[in-house]
Amino acid sequence: MASSSSHFFIKHAFFHILLTLTISTPYAIGCYTAIFGFGDSLTDTGNSVHLSNSTEPPHYALPPNGETYFHHPTGRSCDGRLIIDFIAQNLGLPLVPPYFGGSNAGGAADFENGVNFAVVGAPALDDSFFEEKGIPNSYINISLRCQLSWFKDLLPSLCFTSSDCSKFLQNSLFILGEFGGNDYTRSFSAGKSLEEVESYVPLVVDAIASATNELIELGVETIMVPGLLPPGCSAAVLTTYRTSDMEAYDPTTGCLTWLNKFAEYHNEHLQIELNRNSRTTSLCFTKGALTACCGAGELPYHFNSSAPCGYPPSFAFDDPFLYVNWDGPHLTEAAYRLITKSLLEGPYTIPHINTSCVSTIVSAEYPNFG
Repeated sequence: MASSSSHFFIKHAFFHILLTLTISTPYAIGCYTAIFGFGDSLTDTGNSVHLSNSTEPPHYALPPNGETYFHHPTGRSCDGRLIIDFIAQNLGLPLVPPYFGGSNAGGAADFENGVNFAVVGAPALDDSFFEEKGIPNSYINISLRCQLSWFKDLLPSLCFTSSDCSKFLQNSLFILGEFGGNDYTRSFSAGKSLEEVESYVPLVVDAIASATNELIELGVETIMVPGLLPPGCSAAVLTTYRTSDMEAYDPTTGCLTWLNKFAEYHNEHLQIELNRNSRTTSLCFTKGALTACCGAGELPYHFNSSAPCGYPPSFAFDDPFLYVNWDGPHLTEAAYRLITKSLLEGPYTIPHINTSCVSTIVSAEYPNFG
């Protein structure tokens, strides 16, 4: 199995971000005035913490989460900022606030520059699907459909006339996803076979496409639709499905081949449905892509599901900017920053985002990753 140390070159196919921009002109006209986020833990900026009814805080609400940028936990499953944070800063907008709790007591007035509906664990499919299939569902009422309904409930307080709403939505950027990862993770964890879970892919893709179409019908013109990250390269998944069969691993990356092929299968179907293409690039991290920066397990993965990042005896290695993986399932701020850069400045949006709106603030923070 390939080493995760030294210089580890990762093709963009590793991250496999599928990005689609659905707009009516070759470039977005003018700069965006608001960002609306939907998704799961890769996008959640605090909703899950406020929705949790557990007596103990979730691990992502504890240090060292947030240490790199915020210097305290914020509810993000990361050492710092997420892709949605970098996009906001690159476009010169405030960080997108979570829909629930926190400092948003002022209601709609706090959301004039957008709001984030993403929740840790959110699936694309509704709760009824998992109940029908006998799949345990720890999180309820946070699916893509639920998040979309929250947005529809909020919209009348953000704009008051048809023309106002049309202009407001035209000048807003919508980030829809990723979605699907939790649908598949729950299914595999429930013992469903690869063949059966593959049969769920059209349903998941249809849910994403339907939500996209609903937003377009409302008047939204710019929508980002990311595909799945390759789960076979996650420290959490590598630990869960660890095997002595070396043929199960990609000899170049050390990732689990069958899971990455499954993600490709999903992304290909999503790509076809959205009628867009993706390309590749190369990224470099000196601590590799397969080792979690914050965790408690043995190397090479440094992950233990019984001691997630934030709970002892987990600990974080120094210099998280040298790692791709933060806590097993999630990436570091440095990885999200590079993905954002490739999306905003690279050839991965069709049509392209108006680069006149893009700030140089974030690029200056990480000169070695420019």
